[in-house]
Amino acid sequence: MELSAGVRERVAAVHGGAELSERLRRYDGWAGRYEQDVAALDYRAPHLAAASLAFAFPSPPAEARVLDVACGTGLVAQELHRRGFRCLHGVDGSAGMLELARGTGLYRRLQRCELGREPLPAPAEHYDAVTLVGALGEGQVPSSALPELLRVTKAGGFLCLTTRSNPSNQRYRAELEAVLQRLEQQGAWQRVMVQEVPHWERATSEEEENIQGSGYISGVVYIYRKCPIPPPEEG
Repeated sequence: MELSAGVRERVAAVHGGAELSERLRRYDGWAGRYEQDVAALDYRAPHLAAASLAFAFPSPPAEARVLDVACGTGLVAQELHRRGFRCLHGVDGSAGMLELARGTGLYRRLQRCELGREPLPAPAEHYDAVTLVGALGEGQVPSSALPELLRVTKAGGFLCLTTRSNPSNQRYRAELEAVLQRLEQQGAWQRVMVQEVPHWERATSEEEENIQGSGYISGVVYIYRKCPIPPPEEG
């Protein structure tokens, strides 16, 4: 089925180079059609991320406290809930998206937060897992925000991140992976898994459609585990 011009235009609008406040306004306007559009895109990131996080957990996750960053309308929460996660908190910069997320009834707490411009509304070492799915990309959450995700994650807790591998996101992905590697070298976290996914979502431009010849773009899921903070040296 051919993607409609409207879907292509809405995706291009929120991934464009506008200022953050303008992009959030676009997300507010997109909220009512968001789930319909991502279904047309065959967008698989929420399913893949939740499955990866559930696989990483060493024990049943019902009481694990999870922060869903850039939660949108709650697609990741739906997938996590299916896998036994029950203590879900969410943040997003779009009031329109948060209103729809609230309607799912899956979150114990929802708050507005413009990550990259302000800190997460949570104390340090608060969550057993943090997810950031679908918002690490060109014109979205900056890779410089990763230490803030680490701050609110418990030692030994998991971080689940995703990004796209389409041509327009290659520069961002390179920057992101440089930050991921630097934090690992500093001993802040350990890589648990990296999963490359060829059929991430349907391409929305002719250039991207021709890259793989499948009509889809690729993406990647990262799972990291926060390292314990070493005790101070004596003397």
